[in-house]
Amino acid sequence: MVTACGGKEGEFTGSVQITGLIKNAPDGLLVLSQYNQEGSAVLDTLKLDKSGRFEYEVALDEPTFFDLNLFDAKTVRLALYHEDAHVSYDFESEELEIGGSKDSKMLRKIDDLTIQYQDEINQLNDEYYQAMGDRDQQAIRGIQEKAMELESNHSKRLKGVINEMEGSFAALAGLGMLNPRNDFGYLDSLVSVLYTRYPDMKMIQSWKQELDEMRALSIGQPAPEIALPDPEGNLVKLSDLRGKYVLIDFWAGWCKPCRDENPNVVRLYNQYKDKGFEVFGVSLDRTREMWVRAIEEDGLAWTQVSDLKYFNSDAAATYQINAIPATYMIDPEGNILAKDLRGMTLENKLAELFD
Repeated sequence: MVTACGGKEGEFTGSVQITGLIKNAPDGLLVLSQYNQEGSAVLDTLKLDKSGRFEYEVALDEPTFFDLNLFDAKTVRLALYHEDAHVSYDFESEELEIGGSKDSKMLRKIDDLTIQYQDEINQLNDEYYQAMGDRDQQAIRGIQEKAMELESNHSKRLKGVINEMEGSFAALAGLGMLNPRNDFGYLDSLVSVLYTRYPDMKMIQSWKQELDEMRALSIGQPAPEIALPDPEGNLVKLSDLRGKYVLIDFWAGWCKPCRDENPNVVRLYNQYKDKGFEVFGVSLDRTREMWVRAIEEDGLAWTQVSDLKYFNSDAAATYQINAIPATYMIDPEGNILAKDLRGMTLENKLAELFD
């Protein structure tokens, strides 16, 4: 976890110089784009001289990210503030070097991790489509668990790289790949450090505002109350289960991934219900008929509630649910203990709590 950062190595002068050497360049354009809150916009097209060199001065009013598009064949990302940058690329050897700007060098480490992660995801997608074609449910479940493990491992690698950045704003490029539901504490700490160092940077201000809005649902915070009707129309409250470990399970009868996960939850519920484990099902169904039928078909013996408002459910809004299945684990004191537990992650957490 980043807890402190050093002073700037250089003073902000309001502009930086981008220079470069492109070897064996193909025909086309060298295009520089700049990122802002709305996305990226083309800033200018750059020209190579006869030796393949270029230079360009760009005015800045805050730390900024750039894309240098090399003839639609290669894109180099730059993070610029108070240091000039030099880009060297050879189209034959595909060797890239970034000199000068330390922030840009740090950004490249994040980009390299992103490429590695995308390659791993692509391979897993191929396995998934094969399993879908074979209708191999066991293989599909295994691939889903691999995907969750892959995300977890990528998060650990990414945080390791960010922790070595000494408070560089280049870390912002990696924040979008972390899951705020699971990594809120880490993101909150990092953004606080960056905000102290770059208080006027709009991207950091936006992250700070978003995290402030999420704080109420971070791990360790009291779980907001849910009070909704059960299938018989009786009002049931989440707080009625205080004193137990409660899995709030957002699901629906129409949601196939939810239905595929239900047998696993049923098995674990039967295994741990006498030890203090309870499930609080919150359905995002539209009709009582579909909801009740799914409860009966899947053998869900735990508490179920719903206002039958689909994603407009009051509970879904309170817990910021925009996709299901989604879960929150609540401790006996009513505080949020964990999020998005299912499959092996749910089984491992329950074993940790009760075994």
